[in-house]
Amino acid sequence: MATLTYEYQVRDRAGKIIRGHIDADSPAAVATRLKSMGYAPINIAASNSGLKRDLSLPSFGKRVKLKDLAIMSRQFATMINSGLSLLRALNILSEQTENPALAKVLGEVRNEVESGSALSTAMARQAQVFPPLMVNMTRAGEVGGFLDQVLLQIAINYESEVRLRGKVKAAMTYPVVVFFIAIFAVIGMLLFIVPTFTGLFKSLHGSLPAPTQFLVILSSILRSWFPVMIIACIAVAVLWSRYRHHDRVRNFVDPFKLRLPIFGSLFQKIALSRFTRNLGTMIKSGVPILQALDIVADTSGNVVIARASRDIQQSVRTGESLSAPLARHAVFPPMVVQMLAVGEDTGNLDEMLFKISEFYDQEVEATTESLTALIEPLMIAFLGGIVGSMIVALYMPIFKIFDLIK
Repeated sequence: MATLTYEYQVRDRAGKIIRGHIDADSPAAVATRLKSMGYAPINIAASNSGLKRDLSLPSFGKRVKLKDLAIMSRQFATMINSGLSLLRALNILSEQTENPALAKVLGEVRNEVESGSALSTAMARQAQVFPPLMVNMTRAGEVGGFLDQVLLQIAINYESEVRLRGKVKAAMTYPVVVFFIAIFAVIGMLLFIVPTFTGLFKSLHGSLPAPTQFLVILSSILRSWFPVMIIACIAVAVLWSRYRHHDRVRNFVDPFKLRLPIFGSLFQKIALSRFTRNLGTMIKSGVPILQALDIVADTSGNVVIARASRDIQQSVRTGESLSAPLARHAVFPPMVVQMLAVGEDTGNLDEMLFKISEFYDQEVEATTESLTALIEPLMIAFLGGIVGSMIVALYMPIFKIFDLIK
């Protein structure tokens, strides 16, 4: 490992704060050396000055996915429950994980823990990898002394989320693929096939049927504006990827998704499943209800659920029950309100939240299966109708060729 220059901030035995620089292999080595000198480390950071500055290029490697976090959490819980020390478990995880980005982050977390930071604090500094839900549950497990149980609960939560996403993705793959095939087929015919027939029609000097004229005009427009359309599509894709998480965009898109004729119910069930599962997981892990509602609002994936969660948080802060403000939001069905009311009365709120989540997971699975069965024939008819109508429009003038020749 290369030797780097680290800036440190320590407190001596008299309580005076001292700052300085030191060369070492890692922050842990710096902390060990400073402690041997009788100092209490406060902050250790790599120096960015001088010739030893660590230069890095933008990384295009694999990003950390939810599935990677689920696997890591389950392995972490198993090792902690087996009696392995925190540092040794983190070292094993960083060596055996298949995702290089996660391995690097785990190595950084291990170094911070070795230098005296709490696990949750070290994870919070890697906010681009570890979600707030995971960080706060880890903090609750550290305080309560049941870190292995919390990590196992995180793994179960993320595994359920991965399964839910997989079901939705599997259901949507076929119609999306067919839709793009239809678009490419139409564009290909308008750019390459229709112009060939256009030259034939002009040589015959006859009048074209209205569908054929429309197709020729559409082909001419597409050929003239095709480069502009490609640039516009790229610009829209870039703008969408950059601004899709902005409040103004989400305030329009998320309510619209819930009002869609066929898919609105599916989006609502997915959001409710995620909301109840995350809230139940955090309550079971010992996270305070107000803090849990605040975090769940950010992880629900839908601004309508997020607004409702904020409203519930304010109501609970004023002394109301959890289920009472739920009834004021139409996104929560009466069944959810009544089941949460029963959970509060019996003191089993987390278990009731898990039951609701399991119910909506099953609902999502059933809905996606029925949608797949319905969409497949509709998409085949859609693709056949578009391509078939274009072929008919192209061949309608052919039936008049002999008349035009005469």
